[in-house]
Formats: sequence, C-alpha cells, structure tokens
Amino acid sequence: MTNLTLKQLRYFEALVRHGHFGRAADACAISQPAMSVQIRELEETLSTELFERGARQVRLTGFGEEFALRVRDILRSVDELGDLARASHERLAGRLRIGVIPTIAPYLLPTIIGNLTRLHEGLDIHVRETLTLKLIAEVAEGRLDTAIVALPVSEPSLTEVALFSENFVLVRPGEDEGKPVPNGEMLREMRLLLLEEGHCFRDQALSFCNMHSARPRELLDGSSLSTLVQMVSAGIGVTLIPEMAVAVETRSASVSVARFQSPQPSRTIGMIWRKTSPLGKQLMQISEVVRQSADALRARHDPL
Repeated sequence: MTNLTLKQLRYFEALVRHGHFGRAADACAISQPAMSVQIRELEETLSTELFERGARQVRLTGFGEEFALRVRDILRSVDELGDLARASHERLAGRLRIGVIPTIAPYLLPTIIGNLTRLHEGLDIHVRETLTLKLIAEVAEGRLDTAIVALPVSEPSLTEVALFSENFVLVRPGEDEGKPVPNGEMLREMRLLLLEEGHCFRDQALSFCNMHSARPRELLDGSSLSTLVQMVSAGIGVTLIPEMAVAVETRSASVSVARFQSPQPSRTIGMIWRKTSPLGKQLMQISEVVRQSADALRARHDPL
C-alpha cells in the first residue's frame, strides 16, 4: 500500500462523482488516458478492481463502494489540515468553495461576490449552483466549504446559521392587476406553475397551498423561475416566486405581482458548514457579508 498517493485518491473520487472517465478527467484538468493510467495503477496497488467499466459509464464494485467511503474521509481530513492553517489568520484567504441553491444564485450572488472580493483580499471564490440535497451532501463530504440554502436542513453534522427571511409573492398575468389576491386554498383550484421536483422552493410553495396530500386542479412544472414567470406572461397560469427574484424576473414579462395576506408564505435563508471545519470563525464572518448583501439587495429592489 506504500504506493498510494493523494493524487490517485483525488482522481478516484472524481471518477466516483462523475461516473465517466472523460468527465472526471476534465474535472481534474488532465487527459482521459492519464486518468485511466492513474486508476489502473491504483487498482494494481490494491490488487483488486474498483470499477466495473461499461461502454458509457463506470460503476463501483462492492469493494470500490467501501473504499470510496474511506477515501472521502481521508480527503476531507487532508483538506481540513489546510483549513487549519488558514484558520490561524484573522480573515479568510485562498480558496472558498461555496454552494448556492438556484432560487438564490442569480439574484444574490453578484452582490455577495462583489462584497466578498472587496472585504477579503486574496479570496479565490469557487461557486457551485445546484439543489439543496446535493449541496448538503457536498458540504458534509468536504467538497464544499459552505452553502447558502433554505433552512432548516436538520443535518446533525452541519452548523446552520439563519441570515434573513423573505416572503413569497404571487405572479399573475398583467390583466389580473388589482383583482383580489387568492389565499392558499384558492390556489389549489388554479393552474399553478411550480419548479420541478427536487427544488426546496417547490415544497415550500406546496406547503403554503396545503398540497402535501392533495394535488391542485392543474399543476405544471418548470425548470427555473424565469421559465415560470414567462409562462405566466403567456397566460398559462400563476406562480409564486421569492421577493429577491421579482426585479430580475418580471422586468421583461407582462405580469402583475401581489402580496398575500398575512400570514404570508416565506422562507428562511442561511448558511451551513461542517461542525468540524476549522474555518468556522471565518465562515461566520462570511455569513455576515451574505446577510448585509441581502439587506442591500432588498433596499435597492423593494418589489412592491
């Protein structure tokens, strides 16, 4: 086992994550043949196969699955050694791997990155936009330092810091301007446009409409808030979007925006990171920048 290297373990982890030699090689910035050689040498060192190789993808063998769990722990520990050194400094510098859910990223990220770059000189920001469940897993496994998500996530290994709350608003066709605003029960009888399965915002909207066990008369799915708003503009139905999205998504759409009566549907946005991360103090500083960025965005774009 003396020939095992961290480089091989990182290549192995990339291949596990992507399930394809070409994509894993691209992620590691090496050629596919070089990736294949490194994985083959790793298997020869271990004297066993780690992957079942197919025409289009690779799958872990039984041993490979057990090996992958240990590799994640090793790589996370190695990364945290580097974080330990970074934590000795008052302010965070170097690489910051931050995840963001899609219903936040387009609206808040530009302000966050601008403020972080101004306040934390030398910070190298890497952004990952994906769904909440993937972000939770990647933070827990050490592939991300932190993530901005809707809370709670209720993961015992993660620290959760609530930053701000925002309401959801109703988006209707422009000709509906001034009409009475329906409540959650009334929305169940309307053609409601929501994000596709996997988005936490979809679940929050369904909760407001009390649709956990019952389905609305017509429920249509979209891949983004932009798609939903444009569908509303075309007269297909109505939708809910978070306040921070209003200025961006409605500027080129013939729609009307209205607030719900109290209690208004809302969500709490916060940051998560591993409880074991040596960067906890610095990430708390980052969270304050995110909070201030959100406050500044609301001050500039009061939707109603």
